[in-house]
Amino acid sequence: MELLFLGSAVGAVISYFIFQKFSNDRRKNLTETQSVILLDKIKKVTKLITVEGEFAEIYHHEDKQNKLLGLISSKKKAIILINAKTHIGFDFRKIKMQADTKNKTIKLSNFPEPEVLSIEPTIRFYDIQDGLLNKFSSEDLTQVNQAAKEHVLQKIPESNLMQAANHEALEAIALMKNLIETIGWQLDYSSLELPNGNIQLLE
Repeated sequence: MELLFLGSAVGAVISYFIFQKFSNDRRKNLTETQSVILLDKIKKVTKLITVEGEFAEIYHHEDKQNKLLGLISSKKKAIILINAKTHIGFDFRKIKMQADTKNKTIKLSNFPEPEVLSIEPTIRFYDIQDGLLNKFSSEDLTQVNQAAKEHVLQKIPESNLMQAANHEALEAIALMKNLIETIGWQLDYSSLELPNGNIQLLE
């Protein structure tokens, strides 16, 4: 009888530890699954951060070439109207995140600077003046298109697009924070260098 009782007790203890291990493994797997889902959702949020800007610029294009061994110079020029659409955003591949499953924390250690994702110029030529030996050709369109992109690129810092993109990034981090907290996790962004005065946006 005592042996039967002892065997039952040992069996109960073993069953308890097996149940505990199964429960712990299950909780661990659930936590790890949550971290993977969170990281994936954060990446999707960052992909949505883009700021669109439009530029209308007048660009004076001039090309001077020497002909006949430099004895004659021939110049062609045109006034070009550039209407360009630009997109400013972030390369989400540069974001550094780590999941601390033990403390249920997502650590955001690096958020990239905004960069120009695309420039889509529409070009119209006005007041085209061909040189006697230097006329506009189809190849000039490619060169002018590239010059137009570079011209717009130089104008972007003078606009407020980069500041707007930074503001969008802060709002995205706030969205990440709320998203993570809905399932009982925390977002640690203490190592990020946030623009001055914008900490309140995340609180």
